[in-house]
Amino acid sequence: MSYKTSFKFILHAICALATVWVSADSMPMDADADAAVYTLPKLTVRGQEIANLRPASTFESAVSNLDFDPRIDFQSRNMAEAQGDVCIRGGIFDGTGIQVGAVTLMDPQTGHYSTELPIAPEMLSEPSVLTGVDNALYGFNSTAGTIAYQWSEMTEGGTVTLGGGDNQLNFQRLHAAWVNPLKGAENWTLGVEAEVSRSESDGTIKYGDHDFARTTARVQLTGPNSQTDLFAGYQSKFFGWPAMYTANKFIDPIEYEDLRTRLFVLNHRQNYGDANYLEVTLTHRRNLDIYYLNATSRSSGNNFTYTARQATEVSALGFNGLHRLDAHTGIRYAGQMTADAIDSSSLENANRSYLKLSVVPEYRLDLDTGEQLIFSLGGSFDASNRDTSKFSLISGVHWESTHANGDSEKVYLSYAEASQVPGYTAIGAAQGGPFVSNSDLKRESSQNLELGAQIERGALKFEGALFYRWDKDLVDWTYSNTDTFARSATGVDLETFGLELIGSKRFDTIEAIASYTYFDKCEDYGNAAIDGSFYALNYAKHRVTLGAIWRPNAVVEVRIDNEWRSQAESALRTSDNEALFTHIGVSFFPPMYAGLEIFGAVDNLWDDGFEDLPATPGRGSQVACGVTYRW
Repeated sequence: MSYKTSFKFILHAICALATVWVSADSMPMDADADAAVYTLPKLTVRGQEIANLRPASTFESAVSNLDFDPRIDFQSRNMAEAQGDVCIRGGIFDGTGIQVGAVTLMDPQTGHYSTELPIAPEMLSEPSVLTGVDNALYGFNSTAGTIAYQWSEMTEGGTVTLGGGDNQLNFQRLHAAWVNPLKGAENWTLGVEAEVSRSESDGTIKYGDHDFARTTARVQLTGPNSQTDLFAGYQSKFFGWPAMYTANKFIDPIEYEDLRTRLFVLNHRQNYGDANYLEVTLTHRRNLDIYYLNATSRSSGNNFTYTARQATEVSALGFNGLHRLDAHTGIRYAGQMTADAIDSSSLENANRSYLKLSVVPEYRLDLDTGEQLIFSLGGSFDASNRDTSKFSLISGVHWESTHANGDSEKVYLSYAEASQVPGYTAIGAAQGGPFVSNSDLKRESSQNLELGAQIERGALKFEGALFYRWDKDLVDWTYSNTDTFARSATGVDLETFGLELIGSKRFDTIEAIASYTYFDKCEDYGNAAIDGSFYALNYAKHRVTLGAIWRPNAVVEVRIDNEWRSQAESALRTSDNEALFTHIGVSFFPPMYAGLEIFGAVDNLWDDGFEDLPATPGRGSQVACGVTYRW
């Protein structure tokens, strides 16, 4: 779809909704409060950093529209919900952890599948992005950062959604929750929640079709100081994308993936004393990945067909918490034990066990009314039965001030270390095929030095950070003109300098958030034969995001996300190095039908063909519309 067609869609939607504005302006003020029940969470620097939570290409997932989050560089194949690499602060997908509760849900095959979360978004909190000290303390097997979700408190009600769009898109969704007080137990409730979703389309480019389905359920027990969740979820995803992983090694490669993920979670959080808490999480995850490559050479008529099947099983027990010894002294702690196994048709079958323990004592010094100086000094220990162990230092000092009117300031300086071990695809002795592993790859380590500040002044919030990260033995996937493989696992020593600036402002009818990030890297592969990097050197030198939610009255809502980037030069990329993406959504809440929402959306409004991954085609424009009923 051209940008002109997309723009016409937006204009027509706005014109159609304009006819109700006059009557809406005459509605009583409390009607606006009722309408807010049917809208998504608001923009704040410390919460939601994007305007649109509903995608335009499929049903909602935990990672929907994270590609507009200023803290995250989401590099997707097909779309974010299909296969997306989550990169934090110039890191790569393998250096990012995805945490739910107290457990990081890693995929031992490859970090490409860490985002396979068969969990309904309503069951999770907005994501927190942990970097520096927080990642070193709470993260597991992640060097750049961790996206952390908590289990939300259940709210009675439900939604049903029906929608579709161009490219033969259609999607349906049903979600419901029931919460009841326990008889004879004051302030205790028992809740049950379930969700079913599906979608399919032909895709925004040829061979970009998908067929997704997800089923999830949980039981929740809440008390005055505790919450316990028992969860089960299943997700199946079949999708294609040309040159998805092989880039330009073959002529017109057609690639498909069939992913099936099962997840079981038991989570308990207990609050006690003065702001103390303990959270414990037990998980089991099974991920089946069947990959198909059918590359055809039109010039010679030779056909090449390759199929790989990998099944991974991961069980984990994790915990984290805070215990204050007195008004000034406290201990933050976290730990995780994980055991995995891989059954593969193309890699060496193996299993591995992991352990991480982190302890960081902190001391709070009261300086004046509302002012504190906090010192943190501790460390973590990582071990594995197949790799060397590693002690890492975690330290920081920060000053914070809170005023009677709620305004606050914070300045911090920190130094933290983290480590991780490579996945099986990188070290698993690949048996032929388009990719080559390297069994000599070592445990990766990272050092992060950071200076940052946060300011809150009423409706205005701002935060900024300046950091320098040293990565040693980072696992990258590289390209060589003389190599017959599509990509090879390679170790690299990498230095990254970064600047992050994020600000948000709330006006009468508009909430807006803007950001700017700058990254620069210096790499040493120790190998002059490398001609290109798919991940470590695939980053935006300059990136700007701008998101806004506009509510002119009680029945109309407009959400827009924008991203502009200037990508680092790559010999592999065939598109421009600059890109502009816009996602816009318009919702209408008919005042005569409580709970009804009519919505429309356009993703990639300008039909920008920028390649998120070098030599892998970018996504096209997608238009969608539908209805949601909430009760």
